[in-house]
Amino acid sequence: MLENTTFLPTYDVSSEQKSAYLRQMLPLMLKQNVPVDPINYAVWYHYVAGANGDLNKTIDNLIRDQKPFDPDTSLNLYKKYVCNASVESFEEINRNLLQLIVQLSRSVNVSGEQASAVEGNIAVKLKELDATKNETGLRSILVDIVLETTKLADASRTLKNQLHNTDKEIEKLRCELTQVRISANTDGLTGLLNRLAFDKALNDLIENPPTKITCLVMLDIDHFKRVNDSFGHLVGDKVIKHVASLLKAGVAEHHQVARYGGEEMSIIMPNIRLAGALDLIEKIRVALDASRLTYKNDTIDIGKITFSAGITSLRATDSAHSLISRADKALYLAKKTGRNKIVTEDKFDP
Repeated sequence: MLENTTFLPTYDVSSEQKSAYLRQMLPLMLKQNVPVDPINYAVWYHYVAGANGDLNKTIDNLIRDQKPFDPDTSLNLYKKYVCNASVESFEEINRNLLQLIVQLSRSVNVSGEQASAVEGNIAVKLKELDATKNETGLRSILVDIVLETTKLADASRTLKNQLHNTDKEIEKLRCELTQVRISANTDGLTGLLNRLAFDKALNDLIENPPTKITCLVMLDIDHFKRVNDSFGHLVGDKVIKHVASLLKAGVAEHHQVARYGGEEMSIIMPNIRLAGALDLIEKIRVALDASRLTYKNDTIDIGKITFSAGITSLRATDSAHSLISRADKALYLAKKTGRNKIVTEDKFDP
């Protein structure tokens, strides 16, 4: 690639899912003459995983217009859609931190040299003091020793101030890095977890479950394509944000709401049984069903917006793939049987 990058995402999904993505990616990349390197791998992994609808639209448009996937194009796709916290942010923090380390090292070296020089000068004066007998000479040597001691004190204060300023700069960089990490896990449109953060959270929960009682919700906005086709993508984004805000406000604080891809969202719900999860999501469904969205200063009514959802509960033998698969099956049944409804896994034979 043309630019140095230091931040690459990791992918916490099952081996089976990784293999499935790989089987889809390689033919696509080969067809578009895309080299298999870490940046391109991340971009096309997201593409086949459907982790970012905007990325898929952009790549589809590039393919349609027969645009080449050169290094600059690939890196721009990576920065904009894969790494929400941009590569430049990490690089800038890294550069600033290295600069602080260099400055601190120089300050310590200078202070050390000054201390050594003062120590040498005082040692010389002490020898002179031993050899001097008259009062005038003693007074002069003592004045010189005091002056050397003052220099050492000044150097110590300077170093202390520099260390204090460096501490403040490091704290500032730490806060910036925290924000960058948050951004890297956040969907830019909704503020929910993004797909990668969801995958990691779900795998972490399965590998180290804090509780045996956990539910997973997969939901999809009904007839969303019709909204985009009728009102445009900006209105579609407004609908997605509205649904996301209802979900975030309607579930418990420890529940993790994610934008799974496009208009599909997911919720990891620890410490709740299937009936309780159904009750929470049903309240959100009813609230959305009763709301009416408008645009252009409330002059145009978008109409009723609804969602369908599937809910499943975690089993001891579950992988992330099997858990999502059952929730997807319940979601499919909800859409197949009329939409604007919720189906739990106990309504079918998994």
